[in-house]
Amino acid sequence: MPPISCDACRQPTADHDVVNYGSMETGYRRLCGRCFNEAAASRLGLQGFEHVAFEPVRMVDGRGAEHEFRFRNWLCGTGLAIDAFELREGSPAGYRFQVIGEPDDDPLELLGKLIGKMRRALALTHLEDTDLGPQVNDGLVLRGTVDSDPDDDHRVPMVIIDGREISWDEFGRMVATFEGWQFRLEFRDRSEEV
Repeated sequence: MPPISCDACRQPTADHDVVNYGSMETGYRRLCGRCFNEAAASRLGLQGFEHVAFEPVRMVDGRGAEHEFRFRNWLCGTGLAIDAFELREGSPAGYRFQVIGEPDDDPLELLGKLIGKMRRALALTHLEDTDLGPQVNDGLVLRGTVDSDPDDDHRVPMVIIDGREISWDEFGRMVATFEGWQFRLEFRDRSEEV
């Protein structure tokens, strides 16, 4: 996708770093992450808040596959969130991680926590490829993220497991092999470690 021009600084900005900021009453502006954080800091009365841009990082998963992660930090409510995500066709996809700290926390310390969380998650594998498609491996545990399937008009969910997009039908086939078994389904915020 072509870059979007930030309504504040007029710099070209990738779609994944644009925030629609405003309200129905006053209208919305498309702001880059830096301008959004400056506006949010001003609105929250945060003196000396500094937006930090991190360079992409490459990491290897438990199967030896390399993943490149981009970072985005943004003021959310009264906290500072740092997101890590892969890009596919210009949009966030695959593995996604987040940590949330206080607005005055050192961004480098938060980044260190996030990278530790990413390493621990990437070391785990939950799927194995078989002739029948992806299946739950011998660990008998699945960890992932719920997403929406962009190819489905009915807003059917899709799950991301081991950084892979698994359609709802594929997921159903995977868990059907455990007919009669018990399971526990637990949902956690993206910033929590599972």
